[in-house]
Amino acid sequence: MKMKMTWNRLWVRHGWDLEPLIGKGWSEDKHFRAHKETDENMKFLTSCLAKANVLFDYDEERRLLTVESAPLEEEQWLPVVNAKYRGRTEMCGMYTENRQLNIYQLDTFMSGFIRQVNRLGIQTEYSCDGHSKRNPSLDVQKGEGATLLMEWLRALGIACRMCRENTQRDTLQILTPKENLLDLAEQLSTIDKAWLTSGDSIEERLFQIELEQLLNVPGKSGNEGEIRQHVATKLRPFVDTMRTDSFGNLLAEKTYGSGKGRVILVNAHLDIVRELIPGRQILKTDGVWSSSEGILGADDRAGIAILLQISKYLHTSRFTGTVKYILTVEEETGLIGASEVDSAFLENVDAAFVLDRRGSGDIVTSCAGMEYFCTKSFGIAIEEIAVISDAGEWKCTPGGSSDTRIWAAAGIQSVNLSVGYRNEHTNSESLHVGDCYNTVTLLKSIFLNTRLLMPSVRELKRYQATHGRISKTRI
Repeated sequence: MKMKMTWNRLWVRHGWDLEPLIGKGWSEDKHFRAHKETDENMKFLTSCLAKANVLFDYDEERRLLTVESAPLEEEQWLPVVNAKYRGRTEMCGMYTENRQLNIYQLDTFMSGFIRQVNRLGIQTEYSCDGHSKRNPSLDVQKGEGATLLMEWLRALGIACRMCRENTQRDTLQILTPKENLLDLAEQLSTIDKAWLTSGDSIEERLFQIELEQLLNVPGKSGNEGEIRQHVATKLRPFVDTMRTDSFGNLLAEKTYGSGKGRVILVNAHLDIVRELIPGRQILKTDGVWSSSEGILGADDRAGIAILLQISKYLHTSRFTGTVKYILTVEEETGLIGASEVDSAFLENVDAAFVLDRRGSGDIVTSCAGMEYFCTKSFGIAIEEIAVISDAGEWKCTPGGSSDTRIWAAAGIQSVNLSVGYRNEHTNSESLHVGDCYNTVTLLKSIFLNTRLLMPSVRELKRYQATHGRISKTRI
């Protein structure tokens, strides 16, 4: 689903620092205060608005911008701001007397990104969006700035590298098309500068923002269209292929490195058991989230958040192999979506990790009283990986029904991992956010240590060659 464009989003993505005015008589996407902006940047903005035939008024004395026209789509805005000779100097170090960047002197796709990097305290000296001929790059002042920026970008799933160092500045190359810099500017704008001194992980903070967005998207069983589009938009930059099958399941695949490695399935379900109450609030107390009214929806929005975070992590990790992502529909009404996944998509999968178990630290290896999802040695291998992952305590246990049953029935070593929610399907549902993020930590370690899973994967394949799939008999 394409996010609705607003004027404020356009300002952020393209480098202007305007404050939406909210309150009596004001409209947050119509009235903007420009007290932080320079005269040069406002002159450039108003000239762009005029060129685009946008109805607006700018009170220079009050530094108040009022925009009457509906927001332009970015495809309409880009030709307007991409003025002749724009960015020819490409020098970030050219400040005005108020020490603000001159947007006109920056490349069109780089200006919003550079503005956010400077807001967060990293001073840039030079930038170039690559002009579709090479990767975007920027120079930052010598110090910890380049390392810190690399940490932020990797938390957002963007690969980067230090390509030149000298005594005065570091040059950082961003391994992404220039068009993605607009999204990066918007994502960096969500980082609170106070986080940088709080000692908290930037990645975990960004994960919580993603998680909260997911918890506010509707989608009960049989009505998953909006959540499917939302997830597809988030996942698409981090996969090679994506499609929605005829039953509504979202199937995606990504080859990492040479591709000569394990084939891993990561799965969560799109639906919630009943619809969210309109206008409800997410209450946050000491790391535990709940809903002011009705269900929270963490079953399985928490699993989706983990899946998306892992897709970002793998984009910049050392993992070599293939990952298949499956987001199923109608799980809550009988595993319907998973049951209809084309068997061809499951071919060659070595192991499946389902993200749909309540609580913390559970590695569900069987459905109580029914069947095993994996060999005993496979579960033990995950326990061993958990010990070295610093992700809390994890133990194998029987559990309830989930999509894990479907993947196990297809002959795949499968487990269902806890994702932190409790009292699911009730008005008392809660989500322990720290437990949820611990599952991200565990999965990262699993992908770094897939070699520890392979003896049990080979064990199952040998057994299946002789006896068929495992069922009630544990091997």
